[in-house]
Amino acid sequence: MNQYISLRNQRFLLHEWLNVSALQQYDYYADYDKEGIDMLLDAAKQIADTTMFPFNKDMDRFKVTVEDGVTKVHPQLRVIIKALADGGWISAHVPYNYGGAQMPLTVLNAGLMTFYAAGVNASYAFLTSGAANLILSFGSEALKTEYLPNMYNGAWQGTMALTEPQAGSSLTDITASASLQADGTYKIKGQKIYISGGDHDAVDNIIHLTLAKIDGAPAGTKGISLFVVPKNRAQNGGFTPNDVTTAGVYGKMGQKNYTAAHLMFGEKDDCIGHIVGEPHQGLIYMFQMMNEARIATGLMACGNAMTAYYASLNYAQVRPQGRHLSQKDPLLPQVIIIEHAEVRRKLLLQKAITEGSAALLMYCSQKADIVNVTSGEEKANAHLMLELLTPIAKSYPSELGIVSVKEAMQVLGGAGYCDDFSIEQIYREIPINTIYEGTTSIHGLDLLGRKVMMEKGKALALFAAELTNTVTKSLASETLRPLANKLGQTAQKLNECTKHLIELAMTEKPEIFTADATLYLEYFGNITIAWLWLEQALIAEKALQTADNEGDVNFYNGKIQTAIFYFEYELPKTRPLHDRLMSNVRVTLDIALANIC
Repeated sequence: MNQYISLRNQRFLLHEWLNVSALQQYDYYADYDKEGIDMLLDAAKQIADTTMFPFNKDMDRFKVTVEDGVTKVHPQLRVIIKALADGGWISAHVPYNYGGAQMPLTVLNAGLMTFYAAGVNASYAFLTSGAANLILSFGSEALKTEYLPNMYNGAWQGTMALTEPQAGSSLTDITASASLQADGTYKIKGQKIYISGGDHDAVDNIIHLTLAKIDGAPAGTKGISLFVVPKNRAQNGGFTPNDVTTAGVYGKMGQKNYTAAHLMFGEKDDCIGHIVGEPHQGLIYMFQMMNEARIATGLMACGNAMTAYYASLNYAQVRPQGRHLSQKDPLLPQVIIIEHAEVRRKLLLQKAITEGSAALLMYCSQKADIVNVTSGEEKANAHLMLELLTPIAKSYPSELGIVSVKEAMQVLGGAGYCDDFSIEQIYREIPINTIYEGTTSIHGLDLLGRKVMMEKGKALALFAAELTNTVTKSLASETLRPLANKLGQTAQKLNECTKHLIELAMTEKPEIFTADATLYLEYFGNITIAWLWLEQALIAEKALQTADNEGDVNFYNGKIQTAIFYFEYELPKTRPLHDRLMSNVRVTLDIALANIC
């Protein structure tokens, strides 16, 4: 069996911690009991085992190319997309009446984590899912009828086409235009860059969910509209090119078989688009897909790091090298490297990062499920928590995932740098997750500049209440009490820091308030993962009281020991961050450009 993810850990998170099957009380999720969820987790692993993981290395070697106007990808991609579509995963969360399965996002995202651990190429299918969901949420019935069936069945690819050469992440500055035609369609002109899944030959059509400005629209983001722009449009029972051309594909350090395209729209003045929803609301609509994609990016990074973790764990259990320092006799046999404390530290760090990230992502997914099926205060509070934690759910697995994979490579030493093992590929692939759906800096600005002050700080208050509840429960445990005290004290420091920064926001210009927003994101993320490790340790300690087999005892003890490790090795890293954020030395703002150049 391929070991690149732990279904045992997934079941722990979904059943023992989050009790996801309790969502059955809501009609939308009524069909999802514990047994059914376990079958879905197994089914996801089977698809990954048979169609993805065995081909991942070969697909990395098959670089996307453009030949005679055709963007070519590895032939296995068509098999992967079909397997995911046939298994119902592309349309999993969609209502039954649109051919979906009304699957809880918590279960769906656990499956996605498995797919991403098996290989990045699963991203094509779930990019389509996100694009189709935009049409489902905001499109006309005509658009739903024309596009959704073939997107959900995997015949057509979906994309999100936002970025332009002159604008980058600043969507205020996009220039792609849309001109209204007599028949209600729009002629689209412009170009988009770095478009994931933007063109390839594993599907029959590409459907671009494209941001553009209608002629005469208001300036800035208020003038952005959303359009469905197919690569090929229907005509006389067949298809005709829609004047969307691929100027080229980008060569990347990793994800060699995952297309990043430079697209040209309307070079021949014949690119037709269909508006989604109301004019000038495009960015609001697109945020649905962007927020889904931010969680998906965290899932991808977590899956990447998990694969590297298990590769290094397996290696450490079979590789003999050296002897304990207390053993001076060179004639003694070498020990397996997992017996060395330094190797155990590296493995524990990987476990702490990957399983901590997985807990955060599943927690956020459950909040999204609650938002989907509840109303009133319960819905509002779940929404606020999800909004607050989304920047962390995207950035923590992405940034710390790199650290985790680096430690995996260190466990293997020189072997890890060679392509005999998967780690060198993952080491090339995982950094892009810090850039997908906004760089880490953008998410720092989002967290500090917007999320912590949402509804006059209500989101932050909800977070503090949840964390305090966990600390209070943990104080009753002799083993966990020291961790609870450390978390309580560190959270108080974070609160002090946050108040200081908010005071700056009220008295200084915004540049001063947000200058170190990325460091605040790191600080907040570290404490969030510590909180979730304490949550896991609480569940594990209780479960140990009734555990009746060695496997479960080892699993639960592993959770507790990893929590202790996190609090000893990772949580203390918040101290210098706190000191920096409380300092009034503004070197990055005050330094003259000439002193940098």
